[in-house]
Amino acid sequence: MIESIRAIVSQSLGWLYFISWTVSFYPQVFLNIRRKSVEGLSIDFVSLNVVGFASYAIYTTNFYFNEEVREEYRQRHNGYDNSVQLNDVAFAIHALALTLVTWSQTFYYHRGPGQTLSTFNGVTIAFMVIFIGTDLGRVAIHQARLIDVLYHLGTFKLYVSIAKYIPQAFSNFNRKSTEGWSIGNVVLDFTGGVLSLLQLLIDSFALDDWSSITGNPVKF
Repeated sequence: MIESIRAIVSQSLGWLYFISWTVSFYPQVFLNIRRKSVEGLSIDFVSLNVVGFASYAIYTTNFYFNEEVREEYRQRHNGYDNSVQLNDVAFAIHALALTLVTWSQTFYYHRGPGQTLSTFNGVTIAFMVIFIGTDLGRVAIHQARLIDVLYHLGTFKLYVSIAKYIPQAFSNFNRKSTEGWSIGNVVLDFTGGVLSLLQLLIDSFALDDWSSITGNPVKF
């Protein structure tokens, strides 16, 4: 009975965070369309988001659908399954799609003066791509396991989640304005993050397996 309730609560939190995070992408897209401009939106933020959610989509789909990866995870975590759920996969794919839409808008709509990708984040993104490319090469010649590549992608997603708002914050500060930047995105993103964390904590507590947190650091 208790386990059934726990499962219902966990699934409910999962789909609530999915809805919150999913909806969070639309205010910025519609704001750009309404203004016919992306001025005020950090290109660094958008570009990092693309890389982050591409990493997350690959990470979640493999941990959910790839039985080889799932079995490797069990071997490394005392037989426990990983904590990636269907709502994680659905969110990741949708997030990547909407992020690509926003990214494409930065080429189509008006930009402000000097509104380009910074050298630092350009180099950072290039490093990530080269690193994963090298990883995949090592997997191809059997010097690494796919699950390790996924963990690296997860680390990159975690970095993006922490770093992506910094250039936007600096942009807002320098312009002394948040015009062009959807506040709704921030509110919904924060709400989804809290719900996602609650789901992870409940699942870890119920399974008495706190390695679910360290084993799925992207969600944490």
